[in-house]
Amino acid sequence: MSRQKICAGNWKMYKTPDEAREYFHVLPTVLKPGTCRIVIFPPAYNLLVLKESATALSRAGIVLEYGPQNIHFQKEGAFTGEISAHAVKTLGCELALIGHSERRTLFNETDDVIAKKVKTAVDEELQPMLCVGETLAERDAGRTNEVVKKQLQVGLSLIDVAHDEYVIAYEPVWAIGTGRTATPAQAEETHAFVRQVLTEIAGAKKAQTVSVLYGGSVKPDNAAGLSAQPNIDGFLIGGASLKPADFAAIALAL
Repeated sequence: MSRQKICAGNWKMYKTPDEAREYFHVLPTVLKPGTCRIVIFPPAYNLLVLKESATALSRAGIVLEYGPQNIHFQKEGAFTGEISAHAVKTLGCELALIGHSERRTLFNETDDVIAKKVKTAVDEELQPMLCVGETLAERDAGRTNEVVKKQLQVGLSLIDVAHDEYVIAYEPVWAIGTGRTATPAQAEETHAFVRQVLTEIAGAKKAQTVSVLYGGSVKPDNAAGLSAQPNIDGFLIGGASLKPADFAAIALAL
């Protein structure tokens, strides 16, 4: 069964609004329409720029989807500095990035909090992109499958896992921003395990329709080898997504 190929960029805390506008002036010169599903997660202050740019790119035949890098699990309230899923939906967002390793490690997000965010995204009709992955210490201890399984089981525990729409991004924490990348075989091994866990909790039919992305120092020169693996359906890209030509080259490898 075919699955959506997705090329997603996580801009983290980079790009001013003017820099974002310039990026989308360049992107249609290097990206072919219909290449794959194109998604950008910008800093929250750039979401309006993405809304403007998506309209302009549509005239060039490029469909751009976008969403926040984080959401709060409450619709609104006295949560200074947080981001409302309900509000970003009104800006045309279609997805939300949830549980990125930096949110887990730098901001102490637990699996239980992440599960609430996944549920809120689904309730607000945003497709959650749930990130899972192990640290270097966990990998060296042989705990990769244990960690990933728990993150999947808890992270998806509050939604109808067999019917709701979601995307999984496997990001080995030891390969993010380090220049180290899991080999295609290493990445495929864990992606196949993710698919196995999804089969256990959501059923075989659903497991074969969920796109599972790889994230971890993906670059134009390693994208083809990774994308050739049967259970890798695309990428969640950090640094390389900040350059339109690199992002486009990776998308073209899918």
